[in-house]
Amino acid sequence: MRRNHLMAASAICLALIAYATLARLAGRPALMGHAEAYWVVVIERFSAYGLLGFLLSFLLPGRFISACLLVVAVAMGLEVLQALTPDRDPGVLDVLQKAAGGTVGVILAQTILAFLPRPPS
Repeated sequence: MRRNHLMAASAICLALIAYATLARLAGRPALMGHAEAYWVVVIERFSAYGLLGFLLSFLLPGRFISACLLVVAVAMGLEVLQALTPDRDPGVLDVLQKAAGGTVGVILAQTILAFLPRPPS
């Protein structure tokens, strides 16, 4: 049952990230309005992908490389799709921020999983 909840949470997180990435600028959610400072945008990206990496890492316990590659692939794929949206501009720095956030989320979750007791087999 726990795995179903993790899959649902990961899917919802991914859907919200995809919406925020691909929505028109006027419809994009913002924490502090559309005139927010650049560091707020960086924190938004980093934390959203960090949460996604965290959830994916719990779905793929012990598969550090797979979870990292999946988060980086999502970041790169959504950034490429963002190039198709007329009023959005993709950037390499955006992908690096998103990939860093996802990787930190994966590392944090794998660290937590390392200290959790294993169920008896």
